[in-house]
Amino acid sequence: MADLNKVILMGHMTADPELKQTTSGISVCSFSIGVNRRYSKADQGQQSVDFINIVAWRQQAEFVSRYFKKGSSIVVCGSIQTRNWTDNNGQKRYVTEVVADEVSFGAPAASSQNNGERANAQSYTPTAYGAPSFNSTGSADFEEIPSDESLPF
Repeated sequence: MADLNKVILMGHMTADPELKQTTSGISVCSFSIGVNRRYSKADQGQQSVDFINIVAWRQQAEFVSRYFKKGSSIVVCGSIQTRNWTDNNGQKRYVTEVVADEVSFGAPAASSQNNGERANAQSYTPTAYGAPSFNSTGSADFEEIPSDESLPF
């Protein structure tokens, strides 16, 4: 059986994303999102939230840093990755994060409408998808078939 490592998350940015570049000039963006759990304990009175670290590379990194900020709704598709290293104090460190393959806008927040370039990107509607136009008058290109009996299938 093949292995599968696929994550799809929708949540809100917990802080503004941090865009950096590697020494070879590749863009990398680190951020975290808060994702509400589907359930909560009745005695808590508050929704439980998971905070998930995400890293995006190259064009996805630049896209996130340009169009998202703290509180923005975001959808991330990617895979889980674990890393470990030894810090400056000699302590072994581990991290689990999602490596983003695809990033897109979630539901627009009410406050984003006054946010300049980011609001324009979230509210973009292509004109090609407007109401369909049609002509109800007959056309010489089409022939009316009087009954279903003459259909070839």
